[in-house]
Amino acid sequence: MANVYVNGFYTPTQAGLPETVFTCPDETTTIFQTLQLVNVSGSKNVSVYIEDFSTSALNRIAYVEFDGPLITNVFKGSIVLEEKDALKIETSNTSGISGTTAALETTRIYIPQGAGAS
Repeated sequence: MANVYVNGFYTPTQAGLPETVFTCPDETTTIFQTLQLVNVSGSKNVSVYIEDFSTSALNRIAYVEFDGPLITNVFKGSIVLEEKDALKIETSNTSGISGTTAALETTRIYIPQGAGAS
């Protein structure tokens, strides 16, 4: 079993449609600690979803309306994704917005110490 801290980065490419930011790897559980969004200017609406792999359901877990310049941490607590679940973000406007996530991946696969990804 291995624990790995990971960062993810978000820069939207389209407005009005949920975009996949992160997909939980096979045999892994991912615990998100933060989703920090930066809005440089203007008004934005942002929805955050988890797409449940087993049911294909898209579940809204957060919604933010904010005017820039502003930085906000969207998650008010830990968010857990199970294997193959996806974290998705939808924004009303792609200009001047970006984000970052911080998460802990726990995998059931043994990774020897010092062995890196190929």
